[in-house]
Amino acid sequence: MKKAIYTIGLATLLASASQASQEQLASSIKAARDEATQTTKQLATTMTDLNALTKQQEGDLRPAYETFAADITNTEAAAVLTQKRVEFMQGEGQGYFDDWQTNITGIANQSVQKQAQKRLDAAKNNYTEVIDSLKEASDKFKPFLSDLNDIQKVLATDITAGGVKSVKSSVSDANWYYKSVNKAINKALEGMGNMEKSLSSTAD
Repeated sequence: MKKAIYTIGLATLLASASQASQEQLASSIKAARDEATQTTKQLATTMTDLNALTKQQEGDLRPAYETFAADITNTEAAAVLTQKRVEFMQGEGQGYFDDWQTNITGIANQSVQKQAQKRLDAAKNNYTEVIDSLKEASDKFKPFLSDLNDIQKVLATDITAGGVKSVKSSVSDANWYYKSVNKAINKALEGMGNMEKSLSSTAD
């Protein structure tokens, strides 16, 4: 009788641990998705303001420049946040899968275990793809921010029509890097959206 009670208790504990780990994973994915969404908005704002500055043909250029300079600070913060999210997902985030795997290992019915393992493997693959996309975005932030900072340095002491004209090639490069970073983040967002749906407790 004691053995039966112990077995039932262990099964309940494993099930609870699995549910908790999946809920934590879902919560982590949602947080990552919210951050990535804000990053895409910040990137779009930065490039909109920069391109508006380069296209301005009359009036004082300084207000547009100051707006762009403020955007750089926010974009740098977004880059740091993206890198920290990658580090979390590569480290502590993997623990969710360890708990999930422990639960599956304790399943006696091989058919049920096989299906559960299939679900876990699919989630792990999606998770890895999301990490890879965010890491790609994080890596591509570096040349992107380098161009933005170079543009700002030039215009900080030469906010004139001539100064703006002199950085147009760098602005073109920044636009190219922006598309590259944004593409990687959007790929990560797509993967996170799929994971959120897969891990949701809502029946639909």
